[in-house]
Amino acid sequence: MGCLFALFAACFPRVGSVIIWLARPELFSDAFNDRWFVPLIGVIFLPFTTLMWVLVWATGRGVAGFDWFWVGLAFLLDVSHWAASSTATYQNRDQFDAYVARMSA
Repeated sequence: MGCLFALFAACFPRVGSVIIWLARPELFSDAFNDRWFVPLIGVIFLPFTTLMWVLVWATGRGVAGFDWFWVGLAFLLDVSHWAASSTATYQNRDQFDAYVARMSA
């Protein structure tokens, strides 16, 4: 089961976060101080960061020391995902008009 979760978390961070949220809701409630809105927004917009925050959170000390490296790495993964998708959208901005022109001819 642990290997299956690791596979889901690496490939589908939103699915991994939802699995943790359903299986161990106390992890999310401890990491986000019993708020549900902040992790929901995090799962939607920054899934790797939210998942890593929950995984490295320790009750009593929070996120400290080398844990920030993992949270930062997850944030870079999220930002690179957003940057790559915006770059692809920008590069393909002319494709739709050319497709419509070819289809109508």
